Amino acid sequence: MRERKQLANGGKKLSADGTWNVTLNSPMGAQAGTLELASDGNTLTGSMSGPQGSMELENGTVDGDNLSWTVNMTQPMPITIEATATIDGDQISGEAKLGAFGTATFEGSRA
Repeated sequence: MRERKQLANGGKKLSADGTWNVTLNSPMGAQAGTLELASDGNTLTGSMSGPQGSMELENGTVDGDNLSWTVNMTQPMPITIEATATIDGDQISGEAKLGAFGTATFEGSRA
């Protein structure tokens, strides 16, 4: 089992699983939110909650410290958010492509 973990993530004890408090630096200003993440091998699932409500993550992947997912937001307008993130211990940071609204950065920490 130990060898398998080392192969999967370079020997580091790292997990995206759990709750993350994040701040997205959007064109509308800083937006506080929560990520609920769960990984199973290279698959990432969970939800993103914020001022627009809760949305399920889609197409989530885990590759070592690197995560990616999409969210199909419907309110206040339909938009697909494409996010990438890097985990460093209990810190997470990344960027979210907001369709026609450009790219926003986000950062946060494990709750």
